[in-house]
Amino acid sequence: MITIDFLLLIGAVLLLLSILFAKAFQNLGIPTMLIFIGVGMLAGSEGIGGIYFDDAKLTQSIGIVALLFILFSGGLDTDWPSSKAVMTPAFVLATLGVFLTAVIVGIAVMLLFDTSFLWGFLVGSIVSSTDAAAVFSVMRAGNIRLKGRMKPLLELESGSNDPMAIFLTIGSIELLLFPEKPALNILWLLIAQMGLGGTLGLLGGKLMTHLVNRLKFSYEGIYPVFALALAILVYSFTANVGGSGFLAIYIAGIVMGNKQFIQKRSLIRFFDGLAVLSQITMFLTLGLLVFPSEIGDIWWVGLLISAILIFIARPLSVFLTMIPFRFSFRENLFASWVGLRGAVPIILATFPLIMGIENSDLIFNIVFFIVLTSALLQGWSINPAARLLGLAEQEEKKKSIPLEFISDKDDETVLEEVIIPFNSGVIGKQLAELEFPDTSRVVLIVRSESNIIPNGKTELMEGDVLLVLIKRSDAEGIRNIIQMPSRDSEDT
Repeated sequence: MITIDFLLLIGAVLLLLSILFAKAFQNLGIPTMLIFIGVGMLAGSEGIGGIYFDDAKLTQSIGIVALLFILFSGGLDTDWPSSKAVMTPAFVLATLGVFLTAVIVGIAVMLLFDTSFLWGFLVGSIVSSTDAAAVFSVMRAGNIRLKGRMKPLLELESGSNDPMAIFLTIGSIELLLFPEKPALNILWLLIAQMGLGGTLGLLGGKLMTHLVNRLKFSYEGIYPVFALALAILVYSFTANVGGSGFLAIYIAGIVMGNKQFIQKRSLIRFFDGLAVLSQITMFLTLGLLVFPSEIGDIWWVGLLISAILIFIARPLSVFLTMIPFRFSFRENLFASWVGLRGAVPIILATFPLIMGIENSDLIFNIVFFIVLTSALLQGWSINPAARLLGLAEQEEKKKSIPLEFISDKDDETVLEEVIIPFNSGVIGKQLAELEFPDTSRVVLIVRSESNIIPNGKTELMEGDVLLVLIKRSDAEGIRNIIQMPSRDSEDT
């Protein structure tokens, strides 16, 4: 009998190996997910570890919990002023773009396997979403920053396209199992998922912020536990009433992350760490679930479908859906290439396994191969592609903000942290030109590696982080001034 002590030992060793390998290969442009999956495969039944694991249901459960924390952390880190300018194209790409990708891949699978379109569409639905964590971990490793609207577009699209892929996957499975089911029922499922997910996510984010500010705990260590429980509540409640829990928790994170609340910096750090732990655990489990010998049997099919996805389906979906939004050819080309597949497709591939869909083992192996191919081919090339297309600029590692000001609900003064977005109308202006309230004080400007003590003649730059001491009631006015887009960005 395996004891809990032995399980803890195995878990600790795998976590440490994953972190050390990620550290060793961080400058090679390899997505960390690939490293974590590799460690899991090495530890698996056909690797040197010899750990036999084939529980698809447990893998799915671990993946769902992990994605909950990853999406919430991603929402907390999302700069809404920058993302707001690309909300519409990101939404279209995350919905219609995902659908077009699924259809194109589905037709290809139907022709390759001489099967029904619905079975092929299921495969296309599973691989239709992109992975934000994988994309931006590669960019951070390359030490670059994307120009203009590309980063917020890709970030928002990658963070919000999972619900559509989940809906298409579940809808395809239901139609395969119950062909007599009316298609209108499936459409209603989409409306309910998106509508309830968006609404409850918005309300949940506001409620979380209100409760964290309202309740005063004597022990600071309670705040992360309280916020963790609230995040789980938002996801689980939404999922249980028929909405998209993933969309709800991502929107809740965006709402909360762009408001002022007690212990904000420490809570964001807590969820960042929890997201990293979730990623490692999820990818290790997925690696353990895979039998490499079975992957080798379908390599040529997987390679062909990967090529169709990368070079045909994703580019067509991007170029067609972005027509109304006046992105340049280079921007569309780059968005087409940044289509890394990650954890969500592999987790979705466990749904057919659990539901008993015909040839579900084949689906899982094909999807796993596609994810590996995407990471290997696209992962290392994202940074060179951005530079080649003139969409990247060097970004120095930003220094951690050295000040922390903790206030409670009874304190009128707060330390507001405001990031100047790329389209802000204050870029190039001196601090004295801004119509800040008389009671406010900009105490520090953080710019890359520099901490700047400001004066009235200090010129503001894109990406500057302003730390402003201000009355709580005036905080919204400060954000509105900083986030007001320039006339040039409005014209474009």
